[in-house]
Amino acid sequence: MLTPEQIAGIAAKALDDKKARDIKVLKTAEQTILADYFVICTGTSSTHIKALVGEVDKQLSEAGEVPMRREGLRSDIWVLMDFGCVIVHVFTDEARKFYNLERLWSDSEEIEPSSLPCP
Repeated sequence: MLTPEQIAGIAAKALDDKKARDIKVLKTAEQTILADYFVICTGTSSTHIKALVGEVDKQLSEAGEVPMRREGLRSDIWVLMDFGCVIVHVFTDEARKFYNLERLWSDSEEIEPSSLPCP
């Protein structure tokens, strides 16, 4: 079983592998019981968003972690993948600016994605 840090690290790496834009990792454990980490990124098109989600799913499934649920897969603007302790948000640029999760969770610590363990 992976730690929340490892799950966030694998998700961030998967997003980076598929050229996601502006990947942010927020440590939300102190602010909410929803998740220990939010991983947020931007995709450039609906096709790119699907590729990003697919890569996160693939890499984490290979590591033994499958999402508890996915929301927005039919949407072209925001897909959420819930891994229990880590929630991955993949947005279009416009939707990311509109929902502005970084502002909503601004009291969370921002973690450098490359500093997270990625087994």
